[in-house]
Amino acid sequence: MLPLSLLNAAQNKPMLVELKNGETFNGHLVNCDNFMNITLREVYQTTADGERFWKLKECYIRGSTIKYLRVPDTLLDAVKDEQNRARDAGRGARGAHVSGGRGGRGAPVRGGRGGRGGPPRGGRGRGRGV
Repeated sequence: MLPLSLLNAAQNKPMLVELKNGETFNGHLVNCDNFMNITLREVYQTTADGERFWKLKECYIRGSTIKYLRVPDTLLDAVKDEQNRARDAGRGARGAHVSGGRGGRGAPVRGGRGGRGGPPRGGRGRGRGV
C-alpha cells in the first residue's frame, strides 16, 4: 500500500501525527501533497514530554519532520480492499497486446529516428562534418 494513496483516502478523517522531535498533533486531515506536507484542522498539539498542550484551529506540518502517522484501522482496510479491486480489474486487460504501432524493444519503425533519437540523416550530429 502506497503512503500517499492512504493519505489521500484519509482526508477529513482523524489522525495522529508524531514529529521527529517528539511533539504530537491530533486532528482531522484537510490536505496533503506529494512531499507528505499535511494540513490538519481542530488540532490538539502536545509537547514531547506530554506536560503541555494547545488547541489549534488549523496547522501545517512539513512532511520531512514527520516520524509517523496513525490513521483509523477501518481506513486501512478500506484502502486495501479498494486497491485489491483495482488490481483484479486490471488483470483482465493484461496480456491483450495488440501488434502494430510502436512498442517493445524490436527494431525501430522504418523512417523513425532509430538509435539515439537524433535526426534520421544529415543532421548536425557528431559526424565527420561532410
